[in-house]
Amino acid sequence: MEGLMMDYPLTTNTILEYGNSVYHQKKIVTYLPDQTRHEYSFGDMYKRCKKLANALTHRLGITKGDMVGTFAWNHGPHVELYYSISGIGAVCHTINIRLSSHQIEYIINNSEDKVIFVDATLVPLLEKIAPLLETVQHFILLNAPQDFVTTLPNTLHYEELLAEQSEDFDWPKLNENDACGMCYTSGTTGLPKGVLYSHRSTFLHASTIISPNAGNFSNSDTVLLIVPQFHVMAWGFPYLCLLSGSNIILPSSNLQPESIIKILVEEKVTKANGVPTIWLGVYHAMKLNPPKEKLTLKEYLVGGSALPKSLIEGFEKDFGIKGVQAWGMTETSPLGTVSRIQSKHEHLSENEKMEIRAKQGIAFPGIELRIVTDDGAFAPTDGKTMGELHVRGAWTLASYFKTNNSESFTEDGWFKTGDVCTIDKDGYMEIKDRTKDLIKSGGEWISSVAVESALMAHPKIREAAVIAIPDEKWVEKPLALLVLVDKNDKVSTEELMDFLSRDFVKYQIPKDYIFIHEVPKTSVGKFDKKEIRRLFAEGELGPN
Repeated sequence: MEGLMMDYPLTTNTILEYGNSVYHQKKIVTYLPDQTRHEYSFGDMYKRCKKLANALTHRLGITKGDMVGTFAWNHGPHVELYYSISGIGAVCHTINIRLSSHQIEYIINNSEDKVIFVDATLVPLLEKIAPLLETVQHFILLNAPQDFVTTLPNTLHYEELLAEQSEDFDWPKLNENDACGMCYTSGTTGLPKGVLYSHRSTFLHASTIISPNAGNFSNSDTVLLIVPQFHVMAWGFPYLCLLSGSNIILPSSNLQPESIIKILVEEKVTKANGVPTIWLGVYHAMKLNPPKEKLTLKEYLVGGSALPKSLIEGFEKDFGIKGVQAWGMTETSPLGTVSRIQSKHEHLSENEKMEIRAKQGIAFPGIELRIVTDDGAFAPTDGKTMGELHVRGAWTLASYFKTNNSESFTEDGWFKTGDVCTIDKDGYMEIKDRTKDLIKSGGEWISSVAVESALMAHPKIREAAVIAIPDEKWVEKPLALLVLVDKNDKVSTEELMDFLSRDFVKYQIPKDYIFIHEVPKTSVGKFDKKEIRRLFAEGELGPN
């Protein structure tokens, strides 16, 4: 017997209509690449979304199921694209601007984008590959002056396109299981793979993340979206901000620590997101030159890689700002867990609480986790037994786009993440490493993530990346690449080994250290272990 409830589709149109009707006065602020500030309201954006929907349908010939690419920074028009493209039943395909030309060409041809909206500052990246793009019929220029010159064919200016259109548009009735957005993985282990999100998965992800035990967003918040809109739909923040009534602050390409701090101060930001490397830079910049005005920032949500315990402690001790650890993947829309203290933990010491908060946390409602050991057994929830993390849930992919990918899934339908983790008795998951990044020295496993986090707690170390290198006696041994807070500082191998000996046994402690200016990073700001291993293998790195 079915329940007698209305069939009310959970779509991005539902989110847009709600944001306009309830929070039409809330604001969207963009800092353009030239640092020009632009502000308008949710209500203004709503009207422009209707104009854009008309332009997509009647001027550009986009129909249901068509792929429409965006190649852009975080700004107001990019948010409009999120809603208008999916609103007419097409798919908003956000293209990662930091991938190689070969990968971008592959992604656009694989997805069969019919139109691409591109920021003026990013046009040169597409000009190189435009003749190789097989399906693109138009390039729409965002934030481009009238006299902008480009070799891209069939170009139109975004504002001119909207100016021609009416604000009167009736959204079509959509099935909540229709596709609404797509992102490709970063391709660190081969060609990127497409992850196709549905309206339903997007709605459920956003509405869950705003809840108190998750992101805890409300209409009293002003949120800075540092995570790029080209990366997993900015973690769903353009959707959850309209549902929660949070003001949206968008920095476009102004991602240097000093620029972020300036925006935090000027806009009185209360919440923000970003990968750990962003917050490491912001923290050290604030330590070096503390803001004259106390920040209103209450907390920052971090994912992408482990947030070092030392950074959580440093931000709170020095500036009263709380770091909140989360975990997710492109394949999980992306957020799957968050680490917050529960009432049962209030009696614990501050150090014990910090140990919990440094974990990746508990699953959101609608997401399930399990750990599977090397022998195929389900690991006990003892916080010690390591294995590969498997996940399933309401916003987890069931299959990659155009790809036979059965090896990524178990026979009973769980997605194999490739993360080596533990889960404790309270359900808190902790990532120990990626399967390919674990170091096995003399038959014993070493977590590169744990060693990196410990090294970054050293007062002279800004960044630390640890990889396995060959060793005649132990087969593998750890090598640490370090970036100093002050390039003029000196720190000896003996000092570092002694520092690590507080938390690690002898075989786990690197004996080889290389000091570099910057750790190579992936397109989304994670340490690029694949590139580091390549540099070492080709002799461009070596213990000093």
